[in-house]
Amino acid sequence: MLPITYDRQRPGRISFIVLMVLVGLNLRPALSSLAPLVPRIEREGELSVLMLSSLTTLPVLCLGLFAPLAPWLTSRLGIERSLALAMIILAAGLALRGLAYAPPLFLGTLMAGAAIGIAGTLLPALVKRELAGSADLMTGVYTMALCLGGAMGAGLSIPLANALGSWSASLMAWASLALLALMAWWWIMPQPAPDRQTWVSSGHTRALLRQPLAWQIMLFMGSQSSLAYIVFGWLPTLLVKRGYSEGEAGWLMSLSVLTQLVSAIAAPWFARIHSDQRPALLLVLSLVGGGLWLLLAGPAALRWPGVIMLGLGQGGSFSLALTLIVLRSGDASIAGKLSGLAQGGGYTLAAMGPLMVGLLLDANVGITRITWLLMGVLCFAAVMAWLAGRQKRMEVNNQGQLVTTDQRR
Repeated sequence: MLPITYDRQRPGRISFIVLMVLVGLNLRPALSSLAPLVPRIEREGELSVLMLSSLTTLPVLCLGLFAPLAPWLTSRLGIERSLALAMIILAAGLALRGLAYAPPLFLGTLMAGAAIGIAGTLLPALVKRELAGSADLMTGVYTMALCLGGAMGAGLSIPLANALGSWSASLMAWASLALLALMAWWWIMPQPAPDRQTWVSSGHTRALLRQPLAWQIMLFMGSQSSLAYIVFGWLPTLLVKRGYSEGEAGWLMSLSVLTQLVSAIAAPWFARIHSDQRPALLLVLSLVGGGLWLLLAGPAALRWPGVIMLGLGQGGSFSLALTLIVLRSGDASIAGKLSGLAQGGGYTLAAMGPLMVGLLLDANVGITRITWLLMGVLCFAAVMAWLAGRQKRMEVNNQGQLVTTDQRR
């Protein structure tokens, strides 16, 4: 029996972009909606600081652990059905988080993190396949959707908790957005049988591990993501310790995430000006460092410029990290495998950041020392950006081997 062909049912360009944005909106509220509520949950005595630290670390760790499952699921279900399954798991996990008890809260967070890890790995490969001619720029649009979702999670958590009467109902409310995306994806996007030839025969998953470029992209993804998830998980708490109110801390974080929209879509355009992406990478990392320093160690009067710098830097660094996956891949299959490796290994490393900051806060370590720790992570990210930003690409040669080629030739 012949497999169902995808070309006969391919959606239009605009339809795919709308679906990509709608799905992308769901891949950050599960991570950013908890942080503004942490002081309230701690004050109500529902969870200890150590448990809250674990709760902020768990979804990021799941991103890393479950991202490598995306190619395996794709070979068995097809990439479209795999993403639909991820959205089902995400909606169920978000609903479970609304039960104000530790076991369902942790289980729901685990499910949400697993779903985001799988969906976040599949989308760059889909962009490479559907919009190959402008994949780098469309990755910026997709990243903009992620940032908007993160800003919504950060900015609406406290208002939702006040309007719905509890922090648990605020967390549960995000399941409705996931269900909306699931229905739109299932209704508009065709769900063909898996094309095993495309996703298995040219896998080269093990061969990626022998490519230094793949490791450099993974380590850059991990180090810059570690800073991002520290901001998602602990920035409001750190700002409250600096003397800001709970509401102002939440809005500062929301503005930071909202500002990411600008650089998320602008960074790939800026990177296109030069064939070498290193200038763009170092620029956005400099903004991250300056913003963190102003917020955590600078004068209070500069908190708003600091939060804007932080948002511009982190939106740009994440957008460029995803863009590197696309630019350094010769085809959609390699992009899918590299996405799984970079996000799987990268997010696993990134999970250590929020956990470490939580442990330091539990040990009453001062903000100054935490700030220096963040600067150290930033320096490591800059080294990896310098290596991963070079003009190289992984592709399959005439002998069927995965090799890294120099694009300057």
